[in-house]
Amino acid sequence: MSGMIIPMTRIFCLIKTSPPIASSTHNAHAVRVILFMDLINVSGTGPVVAAVVAGAAMPQDAESVSPVTLSSDWSRVARLLLLASLAVIGSVGNVFMISAVMIEDHLKKRGNAFIVNVALADLLITGLVIPASAVVILSGIEASLTVCKFQWFLAVVCFMVTVLTLAATAAENYVRLLSSRPPMAPAAITALLLVYWALCSITSGLQFAFDISFDYCTRKTPGLIPYQVTVGIVFVFMPVFLTFICYFRIVVRVRAARARPSFKPPVTFGWDYSLMKTNMYSFVLFVVFWLPFGVVLAVGTAHSIPNRIFYNLAWFAISKSCVNNILYCVTNRHFRNAYVNLFHYCCCKTTVSFSRRQRGGDGCSRPSGDVRVHIIPGYNMYTSPQRGGSGGGGGHSTSTGKRAQPPPMQTPSPPPVEHIRYTHGVWI
Repeated sequence: MSGMIIPMTRIFCLIKTSPPIASSTHNAHAVRVILFMDLINVSGTGPVVAAVVAGAAMPQDAESVSPVTLSSDWSRVARLLLLASLAVIGSVGNVFMISAVMIEDHLKKRGNAFIVNVALADLLITGLVIPASAVVILSGIEASLTVCKFQWFLAVVCFMVTVLTLAATAAENYVRLLSSRPPMAPAAITALLLVYWALCSITSGLQFAFDISFDYCTRKTPGLIPYQVTVGIVFVFMPVFLTFICYFRIVVRVRAARARPSFKPPVTFGWDYSLMKTNMYSFVLFVVFWLPFGVVLAVGTAHSIPNRIFYNLAWFAISKSCVNNILYCVTNRHFRNAYVNLFHYCCCKTTVSFSRRQRGGDGCSRPSGDVRVHIIPGYNMYTSPQRGGSGGGGGHSTSTGKRAQPPPMQTPSPPPVEHIRYTHGVWI
């Protein structure tokens, strides 16, 4: 007993004086090492104390990396700037991507509604999930279980919707390029997308209603393994496999057809094939961002994964929603032209004029007024008569002395879409 009094006394003294000594992280670790070494000197207690100390270090790792506010090793300002930048860039890009399909004539096709659906899912991530973390950091709350569950619910819904929509996009591209079947009706496409959102929302909501999925926020419960395996097969592996098969067959058959000297497809076929390649690149990008987190998620059911690796890979996967719209701008010229038009529409103002009819028959015309409008996508501008070559107030007039309205500019209609199908080994 006398041999144990000196180490225990030293321990109590260190505990009493630990606040001024452990003013920094390095000092705190030094105090723990001294306590550990003194306890080791007590005969027979070394392994037990070592196990206790190792178990107490797990909450420190859980506190250093939060599923909501990222790593505490970074300053609050750095985390806030990072999340705000991702939210702004991703949200603006996804809005541009949705608007591009609406204003670009070459993109106004029924099947491109699936591209809009993927952009909508990304917009929910960049507009709700990422800003929620920025708000938590700005408010000074280190951890919020409610916010974490909301983020995880929405992230799972958008993930599953994106996987299903990518598979539908690949199937639609296959039918458009290699089949003579007519495209889906707008009502059928709308119903299919609504079914996707409803089914994924119900599936994601079940994990919170019955606790059958693993606990993402605290990582304390592994969840119901058969349920997770079923969801993974139905909502992940089968759609991904279908997407891969569709794109593989399209590339192989189109390359075989282009090898023939007699193959002369129309211009619209080249546009559709270029958009198909962009969709394929988007699928590859999705796999690159989400595959590391999926592997860690699967391994974590059987082995322990550090929170730092787990949550950092989760945020890396979520950041895919900020990059997908940039990929479409870089790899497809129609999306790029639409982005340029939208940029000028939002940032560059075009000055045009309008002419008013005369109220009296005295032949005196009222000065025309200048208005500021946005014109997309062709930048069709009318200049006021005062700025034209006719001098100060002249312009085109009718035989009655009244000013004629400038003729409206007509945008040429896009050429009809032609389908090239592969029948019995021959492109027709």
